[in-house]
Amino acid sequence: MKVFISGASGLVGGNCLKHFSEKGWAVKGSHRTFPTEHTVFFDTLDLASEKNFDLEDFKPDVIVHCGALTHVDYCENNPDESFEKTVAATKNLLEIAARCGSKFVFLSTDYVFDGKDGPYQETAEVTPLSVYGKHKLAAEQLVQQLAPEHLILRVTNIYGTEIRMKNFIARIISQCEEGKTLELKLPFDQFANPTNAFDIARAMALLLEHQKSGIYHIGSTDYMNRVSLALRVLKYFPGAKYNLHPVSTESLAQPALRPLYGGFITAKFLSEFPDFLFSTVDEYMQHHTGVSAG
Repeated sequence: MKVFISGASGLVGGNCLKHFSEKGWAVKGSHRTFPTEHTVFFDTLDLASEKNFDLEDFKPDVIVHCGALTHVDYCENNPDESFEKTVAATKNLLEIAARCGSKFVFLSTDYVFDGKDGPYQETAEVTPLSVYGKHKLAAEQLVQQLAPEHLILRVTNIYGTEIRMKNFIARIISQCEEGKTLELKLPFDQFANPTNAFDIARAMALLLEHQKSGIYHIGSTDYMNRVSLALRVLKYFPGAKYNLHPVSTESLAQPALRPLYGGFITAKFLSEFPDFLFSTVDEYMQHHTGVSAG
């Protein structure tokens, strides 16, 4: 299988690049602003750039679009840039997918829901609260309209191994290993499924191998709030110094509204792949630290 991954220097894209390569697929992964030794340059906002990897010459069977502007509050304050980097960029890649006859895989989010009735199945009504969520939904709709063969994977609360260590769990690990005192002001009323990016890559590969299409919710069996998630990580660093302040989401007064009861019920995916086992935060931490928590 020949696959092109947009945004392969990021968390999900990087894990997809690693997993697909290990499976022996012909894979090219791209970056736009953060180059790595394993990625090529491709600007989804400027298809005419002479620096771009020749995607049409590569003729991928599948285009996986992982690139997006994911800073939710920044998106709320910069809606034009959010639209450009999430919706317009997706439309540009869809045009190339149409010319190449490529299946299109789009990474979406539980922010397309309002968080009143989660965790969610694929059939739930979409009611995004934020600019980020609205633009992700708009991009989903473009994929459904313009790509006859497509997969939309909604994912949530992603963690795992990445070069920049930007995700929530990675930042806590880094600060603990550096001996810093952590100041954690975390919402106790936001719930989701912390999901390992490598599990997303594994799930995506299965869906592609079995020629699946449509929307799938991908979320681990863990379901917890941010406070519990932080404490789950911190128990692997018994000497860590931290000040934890559980607060309400409302008290944070963030620019963008968050879905409080988010996350997913993965019955659809697991009914089709009953042998698939999602990893847990504890398993990830035990692998990373080499110790078991008491």
